[in-house]
Amino acid sequence: MDLVTTLLDIVIGGLLIGGIYALIAMGLSLQYGVARVLNISHGEFIMIGGFITYVLYTSFGISPLVSLVIVGPIIFIVGFLLHRTMFRKLLNSSPNINVFEGNSLLATFGLLYMIQNIAIVIWGSSSRAYTYLNTPVDLVGAIFSANRLVTLGFAIAIGVAFYLFLARTRMGKAIRAASQDITTAGLMGVNINNVLALCFGLGIFLAGIAGVLWSMCFSVYATMGLEKTIIAIVIVTVGGLGSIPGAFIGGILLGIVGEVVKYFEPSLYLAAYYLIFIILLMIRPKGIMGK
Repeated sequence: MDLVTTLLDIVIGGLLIGGIYALIAMGLSLQYGVARVLNISHGEFIMIGGFITYVLYTSFGISPLVSLVIVGPIIFIVGFLLHRTMFRKLLNSSPNINVFEGNSLLATFGLLYMIQNIAIVIWGSSSRAYTYLNTPVDLVGAIFSANRLVTLGFAIAIGVAFYLFLARTRMGKAIRAASQDITTAGLMGVNINNVLALCFGLGIFLAGIAGVLWSMCFSVYATMGLEKTIIAIVIVTVGGLGSIPGAFIGGILLGIVGEVVKYFEPSLYLAAYYLIFIILLMIRPKGIMGK
């Protein structure tokens, strides 16, 4: 394999992983940056999205691309209702936002283990995978499966569309206003309770979509969620807490760095993520796009 082919293989692979990581991190950034919930169970919804897609494809022959419009709305409704019930109750009963953050963090740990154990009961502890669009595609001598290129395209397109939603729509402006000053946003007519629930639901929506895309290229298993949550926390910190563009940039950056490290030593890619995390905390704790 020549140098150009190797570089292209690393870049495409990095963009693929990075695009999925970006969606995961954008969802977590929205949940914490606006709803103030550091959702440790975030990765479990990636796992759920992947398993639902697996079942729909292997049992009913439903294309994973069609599953995007099935899984996304279902998981969004779950996230919206979770916030309107459990997290709304925690928020109302907490004397201040710091207490709420601590209580919600503990609650999401509980969610993590509940969802994880239910998944183990349903699907077992072994990994599951399916074959979809595995036709080889030649790009300047580098061979990729068509499913990886399709996944990359959808990940970037969904990420850009979500950014435009936040930047251009009225609801997106309400979300950004709430993230900057929730009290003032409420005084200006923003329905804060709906915005907070919407942000939590949208965060889980992005996690579920990421799970669908992940399952198209990689296996899914019941205990995969926590690792993805930790990676998302690293990306959110690298990009800047509460910054959606930062989460997207951080996801792409870590995806490419991970592929470079995997090329030389596959077992060290997670260590490379944490090293970047530690270095950035020392030299720029507010992150790439932090304010």
